[in-house]
Amino acid sequence: MIATFPEQREAKRLALLDAVEGLRDVFLAGSDEAEATGTLPQATVDAIYDSGLFSFKTPQVLGGAEADPMIQLDVIEAASRIEPSAGWCLMIGAGSLANLSAFLPGEAIDEIFAGGKAPMAAGVAAYSGEATPVEGGFRVSGTWAFGSGIRHSQWVTAGAMVIGGKPDSPRQIRICVPTSQVQIHDNWHVVGLRGTGSCDYSLSDVFVPQRFTWGGPEARPQRGGPAFLLGRPGAQTTGHCGFAIGVGRRALDGVTELAQSKKRGYLGSMTLLADRGSFQRAVGESDLRLRGARAVALEAIEDAWESVCQGITPPGPIQARMRASAAYTTEVAADVVSQAFRFGGGTAMYTSHVLQKCLRDINAAAQHQMVSDRAYENHGQFILGFPDANPMG
Repeated sequence: MIATFPEQREAKRLALLDAVEGLRDVFLAGSDEAEATGTLPQATVDAIYDSGLFSFKTPQVLGGAEADPMIQLDVIEAASRIEPSAGWCLMIGAGSLANLSAFLPGEAIDEIFAGGKAPMAAGVAAYSGEATPVEGGFRVSGTWAFGSGIRHSQWVTAGAMVIGGKPDSPRQIRICVPTSQVQIHDNWHVVGLRGTGSCDYSLSDVFVPQRFTWGGPEARPQRGGPAFLLGRPGAQTTGHCGFAIGVGRRALDGVTELAQSKKRGYLGSMTLLADRGSFQRAVGESDLRLRGARAVALEAIEDAWESVCQGITPPGPIQARMRASAAYTTEVAADVVSQAFRFGGGTAMYTSHVLQKCLRDINAAAQHQMVSDRAYENHGQFILGFPDANPMG
């Protein structure tokens, strides 16, 4: 039985966080296997699904929790603080399901949610494919990189540029196809986020019916509340911010625990790491930096929420600030994790230690296009009043 969640906001938030905490043991038990095999163990995926968390962003009308963006950050932060790869897959899986749930026509929803049961989904936002209009739909070809969690999905979404077609039709569309129709490329051999199974996938001249597509960035949701007006990058900010803060906290937790037993120095001058002033300062500063970055992100997210609650997709300056806040939280978390790793000394070098895993995972996350330095440039262009400033420029 898939869990359901309360409608009242604070009760919902606490129930979702309790659900995440309830997965702690299965997350940690599957961590090594995920690293070794390059994807989450089936037991971990099944546990997330049964908890209802893959549907925590999905519209309530389809059985989801439809969490607001502030709660979304809380949930991904909590999951990533336990196990980064699981937190990342929850972010992508829940986001992919929420998008298709909100935007696809009812005919497609009836098929995808067969028997009222939510599927597992994966997807990539980039418009890396080509869609040629034909009678009843499109012929789609393309390759999409970084399909996190795709090996455990049942449906996949992707973006495509429309080739030809009517002049007034969308030039970009999103598509949804059964995972069985895509070719999954076994190329996820990477340094960080190994357990996410973020393989490339491709389609070659596959027919996608019109009902399994929706318009590009200007599309309006068919169902669901204000959260589905956030747009892009707004809809992705909560996950990236939550993930970064969660991994930063995981590293700080790890080095703080290590500091109670680890001694540094030479013979005759061995001192507990926790007793060193330099370490105490680093812990205090790191805690405040993570809190500060989180506050910056929440301010932008709350401003966007105020906008969508009035039925308005956030304007460009807020969109750019949300994206820049995701880049900032990732950058701060990467610094905190790197410092924690250095204080861990030789102990942190071993692949069994959480600090080296956090170091690899946060730096892998920092490679994502959404949190690149370009986010700062776009934010700066809006501040400077550039007329062609674009949050996703």
